[in-house]
Amino acid sequence: MVDDIDQRGRGGQRDEGGQVGDGVREEHGDPTDGERTDGEEAVRREDRARAGRRDRAVRAAVERGFLSDEEPLVALLDLDAVREAARALHGAFEEVLAPGQEVLHTFAVKAGSLVPVLRLLDELGVGCEVASPGELALARAAGVAPEHIVLDSPAKTMTELREALDVGIALNADNPQELARLDELVAARGDRPPVGGLGLRINPQLGAGSIDAMSTATATSKFGVALADDGAREWVVNAYRERPWLTRIHCHVGSQGVPLTLMAAGVRATYELAEEINAAVGAHRVDTLDIGGGLPVNFASEDTTPTFAAYARLLRREVPGLFDGRYRLVTEFGRSLLAKAGLVLARVEYAKSAGGRPIAVTHAGAQVATRTVFAPESWPIRVAAYDPQGRPKTGTLRRQDVAGPCCFAGDLVARDRELPELAAGDLTALLDTGAYYFSTPFGYNALPRPVVYGFSAEEDPVSFTVVRRGQTLAELVAESGGEA
Repeated sequence: MVDDIDQRGRGGQRDEGGQVGDGVREEHGDPTDGERTDGEEAVRREDRARAGRRDRAVRAAVERGFLSDEEPLVALLDLDAVREAARALHGAFEEVLAPGQEVLHTFAVKAGSLVPVLRLLDELGVGCEVASPGELALARAAGVAPEHIVLDSPAKTMTELREALDVGIALNADNPQELARLDELVAARGDRPPVGGLGLRINPQLGAGSIDAMSTATATSKFGVALADDGAREWVVNAYRERPWLTRIHCHVGSQGVPLTLMAAGVRATYELAEEINAAVGAHRVDTLDIGGGLPVNFASEDTTPTFAAYARLLRREVPGLFDGRYRLVTEFGRSLLAKAGLVLARVEYAKSAGGRPIAVTHAGAQVATRTVFAPESWPIRVAAYDPQGRPKTGTLRRQDVAGPCCFAGDLVARDRELPELAAGDLTALLDTGAYYFSTPFGYNALPRPVVYGFSAEEDPVSFTVVRRGQTLAELVAESGGEA
């Protein structure tokens, strides 16, 4: 990361007390409930400890003056929670892997495109899954080794493909036309075989979860080779038979809103296809199975559920051959590694009323909670209330809206939500927002990107680290062509 700081970072809910209100719901079940392990009990303890650390960090951020007129919005990332999530991921798969079986865990960079975070995850044994030249540049800037990077994208250019081959990172071709480009590039390399490993992404066309936009294994998904289409399966088998350098298969059926059983079905389809290919070739041609990521996050409460351990046990039960040691595995988790570790902290600028409905006008809206604002039914989040000193706010609950600063009526992060009545000067915290929310802000109304602080609150005093400096207005103007 970078040095601990005590200065500001601009460049130059609680479940108790009713602070979690209507509109936030559990979207998934855990098909392995009743199989609690010591590891999962540890996760429960970590969940409770994380809530306490969050309250201490909010108080410390206020005491150190991180919030001001110039910076009424900050993001906080619990670095200890990130470490706990990485340990849980490693431990879950170590429990089910065969002795000596290799697994590469990678982080979907789109879920947290912050170089210091990628560097920390790399130190914790989690590489990078990238889906654009920019994400690859971020991974390389973080010092992630080529052998720990996987490139997935439905629209790779020849330049991207050539760079992946030259650098030695693994990549998964999305479609027959892309595979034809790889034929040309591999042939041009002569006797230099691909170092990183090449594969195909397949779509088992298993259906959608509760959020269509997050479901990548529908009949008409834009991703991968549609395996159930006429002639597609035969084409895939022949593609591997004809290309000794195709050694991987990739599948990812979706993320939030996708049940674990559907995810496991996608992994089973991938495994069964690998077995079919290897039988047809008469050799162990496919040696690596990239099973994607997509573990959903519980946005309804403090609990981490489902857990990595629950998913790994489900895979062992549903696809036992996956863990007999014959295949190297790759995972690509994103949201589930970071979401619970982060919050967006904003000042309430005004408290008003319209039509009898109280409205707290804050500085956190669509620019940091884009999905929640535009698709609130699919992406509800918890909101915690703090007083001006950063202490958890108590008092009579009242149904109210929590609004952002953007100039359109729908810029609401919570609607008709029961919270202690918010007043000007109070603070709101958007919880479980460590993935996507503040790392990939939306440039609406030319609102500057917020500062992101990493923190450790295991001991007093709370220590803070600048992960990303806040965007200055001069930088914003320059980015918008002001220096052209």
